[in-house]
Amino acid sequence: MALAADVKGIGMEGPISTHGQVTNLAKHIVSVEHEHWKIPDGTILAPIYKRIAGFLLDVIFVMSILSILGGRFDGQFRVMLAWDIVTWISPDFHHSLAWTIAILLTHFLYWRYTGLRFSRSLGQRVMGLAIVKENGDAMESKNWDLRAFQKLFYLIPILNLWLISRDLYRIHKRHTHQSQIDLRAGSIVAIANSLPVAYRGPIQ
Repeated sequence: MALAADVKGIGMEGPISTHGQVTNLAKHIVSVEHEHWKIPDGTILAPIYKRIAGFLLDVIFVMSILSILGGRFDGQFRVMLAWDIVTWISPDFHHSLAWTIAILLTHFLYWRYTGLRFSRSLGQRVMGLAIVKENGDAMESKNWDLRAFQKLFYLIPILNLWLISRDLYRIHKRHTHQSQIDLRAGSIVAIANSLPVAYRGPIQ
């Protein structure tokens, strides 16, 4: 009976609780294996499908704005010149180069500004996600600069297939659900409403 009581006591007071007293399993595993990780209690790390959806919504939004602003020429949006191989190998290649620079710069500024303003991009906001430091604190300007710049490589054809596949694999395998970009920026992607109230101040 005493042993049963002890076991019951461990079940009620142990690190994993079904009554919401402590955090999810992923957070507990990380805190045990990586003591430097101080994920706020209750934090739920973002699933892969929400991260993918947020990224796609961001790209669709930015490209739609560029398409509207750039207008059309010869039946296609001018912004598409960035992917037009014929134009790239012609004397007018500078048009493709200009649009490529515009696409990369616009995405960089978009990801940086929305990060600083909302602690997430608009696509991530739609998906209910938030970006914070590993300990739950708000990201700083240098962190957003790094994240925004690294994400630009996801936009480069062919290279992006390898980078995205690599990061999806690593997100799936890591208990922390961090991509290489997350590791370099010291960030985690979490379900916004799972963060403790004290950490939600910068999130809009």
